This record gives sequence, structure tokens and C-alpha cells, in this order.
Amino acid sequence: MPRPRIRVCSTPGCPDLHSLGGKCPACRRTADQARGTPAQRGYDHEHRTRFRPGVLAKHPTCQWPEGCIEPSTVADHWPLSRRDLVAQGLDANDPDAGRGLCHVHHGKATAAEPAQRGGWNDREQYA
Repeated sequence: MPRPRIRVCSTPGCPDLHSLGGKCPACRRTADQARGTPAQRGYDHEHRTRFRPGVLAKHPTCQWPEGCIEPSTVADHWPLSRRDLVAQGLDANDPDAGRGLCHVHHGKATAAEPAQRGGWNDREQYA
């Protein structure tokens, strides 16, 4: 059986070698701790009981612009992100601040956001 390829950690400045893709275990652990829990990021009881159910009741089918007909399974903050709503002093748990999306289109919407583009491996931010 072939051995896994050894790679350098994708964290800028980390010289560790490992057989996993992306970050080495130590950098992955550090990144997860820095990210915080869902509750620390604002996804609390009110989010689960007011925002998500309100958005999915308002938008039972995916609201993707190209006319997807899949059922909505994710409550997405839109047109402003949760972070922007909080920064402006607005209610981030107001269902009117969201849209329902299917899982696939929520992934596409998240990947297209400038704050998310490139994820942890966006080396342009370190240039």
C-alpha cells in the first residue's frame, strides 16, 4: 500500500510536515480555538428559536437568484451578513434579515463572500 504524501502545513510560516491536506494538527487546533464556539459567534438560543425558524417559514424553497426549487434547509443572513448587522446595531436575529437557501446554494453564497473567499489558505492577506 502506498504511503501518504508528506506536505508542508498551509499556515504561512509553519514549517511542519504532515500527511494530511491543509493545516498540520497543531495549526488546525489553534485555528479551531480562535474561531470560537457557535454560541461565541452569536448563534445562540434566539438564533435557533427565532431567526432560523422564521426565515425557513418565510422562504420554504431556496431563494437562489437562478430559481432553484429545492426546499430551504439553511437560514442565511442576507443582504447583510450577521457580522454587518451586529456592527450596525441591528437585530441579527430578525427573520426579515435573512433568506432561505438549500445546502448547495448556501455553500456557494458563503464561498462568494469577500470575507470568506480563500478561507484559511488565502495567502493574499499575508502578502
